[in-house]
Amino acid sequence: MARRQRVEAEPAYVLHARPWRETSLLLDVLTLEHGRLALVAKGARRPGSQLRPVLLTFQPLVLGWSGAGEVRTLTRADWAGGVPLLQGRALWCGYYLNELVLRLLAREDPHREVFLAYDAAVRALAAGEALSPVLRRFELAFLTALGYGLDWPHTVAGRYRFEPRRGLVPLREGESAPGEVVLSAETLEDLRAGRWSRPETLAEVRALTRRLIDHALDGQELQARRMLRELLE
Repeated sequence: MARRQRVEAEPAYVLHARPWRETSLLLDVLTLEHGRLALVAKGARRPGSQLRPVLLTFQPLVLGWSGAGEVRTLTRADWAGGVPLLQGRALWCGYYLNELVLRLLAREDPHREVFLAYDAAVRALAAGEALSPVLRRFELAFLTALGYGLDWPHTVAGRYRFEPRRGLVPLREGESAPGEVVLSAETLEDLRAGRWSRPETLAEVRALTRRLIDHALDGQELQARRMLRELLE
């Protein structure tokens, strides 16, 4: 029998909400210490419900819940404030982040670093930061947390080809790698320094994270990626 759980105040974000029975909502949430969870918000769809204006996506919340089993019952929902609503292209980037987490992060698999990376990305999108660097930073942090990260070369020189089973493999001088993901020494140095100003760095890292995500999804397609392709590429 599953152990009954009671949590009083946990930082969280709503990733997805859908109707549940007559008046409730079934929530998929990302939490700081408990990972991704399913919560039922009873009565949240009733007119005048105090939960209704609080349970918004891309807004920092403090949640409480209780119960056992796969779906717990929401007992508290407070807005933690401070983040403008996402709009336009930033909103579609947010949908992409949510779909990535929903598809790749198993429920009840705690990853504090995933929550922190997600929180940083949402706040950066809301602040109007350049979209591509925000997405690439999150993808790298998220993939690393889930065990899909790479061992970066200790000595950076020349160019490196990405191979799914071997990681980054140095290219010999003059060797070409058509159709493959290749990272330059300049890109690797930018990653080490946290620099995202070079278009070449953004393009090479985007190709790398896409290949890693495709591998993790085992060929499945992300719906939000198609829209982002039209908006950002």
